[in-house]
Amino acid sequence: MSGGSRLDHVYRSILMTKFFTKGWGKPENLKRLFLFKEKMTNRDTCFNLVPNNYPITISKEEDYSDFRIIEGHFLSPFVTNLPGIVPKESETAYFQVLLPKKWNSSHYKPICLHLAGTGDHGFWRRRQMMAKPLLKEGGIASIILENPFYGLRKPKDQVRSSLHNVTDIIVMGGCLILESLVLFHWCENNGFGPLGVTGMSMGGHMASLAATNWPKPIVLVPCLSWSSATPVFTQGVLSHSINWKLLGAQYFSDDVFREEIRKLVEVNKDAFQAGQHFAKYYPQSMDHISKLCREQDVLNKGRESQNASPPNCKSLTTELQMNRDIDQQIAGSSLSNHQAVVSNSSVAPASDFEVHGPTSKRILSPKVDVTSVSNIENIKHSVSRWREDEAVLFMHGIMDECTHLRNFTVPVDTSLIIAICAKDDAYIPREGCADLTDIWPGTEVRFLDAGHVSAYLLHKHTFRAAIIESFQRFKRKYVDV
Repeated sequence: MSGGSRLDHVYRSILMTKFFTKGWGKPENLKRLFLFKEKMTNRDTCFNLVPNNYPITISKEEDYSDFRIIEGHFLSPFVTNLPGIVPKESETAYFQVLLPKKWNSSHYKPICLHLAGTGDHGFWRRRQMMAKPLLKEGGIASIILENPFYGLRKPKDQVRSSLHNVTDIIVMGGCLILESLVLFHWCENNGFGPLGVTGMSMGGHMASLAATNWPKPIVLVPCLSWSSATPVFTQGVLSHSINWKLLGAQYFSDDVFREEIRKLVEVNKDAFQAGQHFAKYYPQSMDHISKLCREQDVLNKGRESQNASPPNCKSLTTELQMNRDIDQQIAGSSLSNHQAVVSNSSVAPASDFEVHGPTSKRILSPKVDVTSVSNIENIKHSVSRWREDEAVLFMHGIMDECTHLRNFTVPVDTSLIIAICAKDDAYIPREGCADLTDIWPGTEVRFLDAGHVSAYLLHKHTFRAAIIESFQRFKRKYVDV
């Protein structure tokens, strides 16, 4: 069991939501997403994907005693930029705006975009828990955007929040980044500002991604998130909701995953390289994951100050090749013959066997009696476990590539960022992951003495107070001058 709050573990154990029940998604879609990612992670190229007069349809306007509500929709720009990947039900973005009946100032009309956390379907929860209190407490208006794959945008065959494919979470992030730009433009065109963006849990990370691509100072308050989504799916309690056996089988069933997409992950850049390292140098066991992640963060910090050479992973790649050899051999051999000599093979884990001879012809020593059916079953079990481990590491690689904040442009003014984290968060592990203040110097990080679930339930007033404070910082710095 991973560390963190006991309540986080218990709460997760009683939920029925499963993730990526259909696997990675179409290999060709994952490949297209990786290629398009280069545009999304650069502020200049991403910002130019959305014109400032992007068409929006306002479908409803209602007046209440102390606020106004506007509802609207528009076609997600992600659909036009990368057609054929977003589900039909998710193509249209729906949003709700909560405005004061009258602004206190003609030149200061603060408005904050709220992005949804996992399982937050519809507008009601964010409107009641965040938007209305923010308007009352700080005079801050709000925009609530429906997530792709959620609420009105949920695919018909999707159950609750159970995303079918790994590609779905990448598509969700891409959609929200571009849709946020649409709404930021709309706010400015209607005289609203300064602008802010926030969210809790997954919504907090999506808010961080959205803020990176706005070319002006923007208030950012990510709550219960961190610098990458990688540990959420590979180490946190949500990792237990993923069918790693299925992902491992799919990973080895299609060469596109292991050859073409892995090469895209391996691209050498100046940005954070932990994802590339994990995908390229697959170690044999999951026991290496936390250690390698910590080592890679240290390595990257060193590379920023000096030209350090890549780590020597020859032993890891050799071990991996040995495991692949036995995997291929078992798949192609007849178990009824129980042959002791295996061409081009070794096994995983390597400690179970003695391997003799050159790579072109390896022979299993008498250390393991492969004529025993039970031993062959053990070998198959080891290979199956190794496949799952490689699936975890491939997940690590693509998640770091697509979600790690070091791969994105630094927000224009990091002094406007206040991140709220939970000390005992079992959903968002921080150990071994790059510190937010290292990636975005000037950012303020505050910690709650709570776990993920208890922080979400009991500390919304803290989140709102941070949003109000960050807008006040903006006002002092850019408005009252």
